[in-house]
Amino acid sequence: MFGGPRGALRLSTLAQAPTKPPASSTLSLRRLDAVLSQTNDDLSSRIEALSRHFLGRPYKENPLKGSPNSPEVLTASLTGFDCVTYVETVLALARARRLRDFTEELQKIRYKHGQVQWSRRNHYMTDWIRNNLQNRVVEPVPLPAVPIVVRVRLLNTVPGLAPRQTRVKCIPKTAISRAEPYLQSGDLIFFASTRRNLDVFHVGILVRGPDSINLRHASRSQGRVVEQRLRDFLKANRMAGVIVVRPRQLAPVDAPGKLPA
Repeated sequence: MFGGPRGALRLSTLAQAPTKPPASSTLSLRRLDAVLSQTNDDLSSRIEALSRHFLGRPYKENPLKGSPNSPEVLTASLTGFDCVTYVETVLALARARRLRDFTEELQKIRYKHGQVQWSRRNHYMTDWIRNNLQNRVVEPVPLPAVPIVVRVRLLNTVPGLAPRQTRVKCIPKTAISRAEPYLQSGDLIFFASTRRNLDVFHVGILVRGPDSINLRHASRSQGRVVEQRLRDFLKANRMAGVIVVRPRQLAPVDAPGKLPA
């Protein structure tokens, strides 16, 4: 779940990882390279492999620190996540041709027009979806004959941003089962809040299993990145509905290759 408003950032880059952290919290970039080299250029396959690789990583409360008055610095960490940074990190890595492209992709995904400014950050997930639709990182999932409802929300949970009204278009909880045949591994799912002042309360990655659709997400209650059946998550949580988008396949010329260690 969201740990709180997503404010300004402090630098937490790959290069700044401790020299001798506990083995359980160390991500080997060479191992990550091996994972990526075993996947093809299909973005869905890469997202599935990367999201699986981070299972068990610790949940990190409010990983992007700061305030509207603090300088905005791009944060890139592979050692701990909240639900949003987990999705952003997996998606940015999946889109990267080389490891050095990762932060560029992350910047494009996290900020409107890729500009590293607090005011340009996608603080609300409806902004995240809209801006990444516009920059062609994601696309709508075709859902024929699946009902859509509209929830009106007055967004006012982020200090420093003026309150504003938005319309949240989502699949009602009772109709999610009708959407399941159209869902694919790698799709991103956003859970619409029942609160009148918040649009989305959680986000994760969908993976099709042999007999169920599973949800991979950074869980605050469980303290780590986990995988569970989507139906179990839906049963355990109140929500106004869900929004699903699909990462766009990269053009062949832009398809990611092996990332160096």
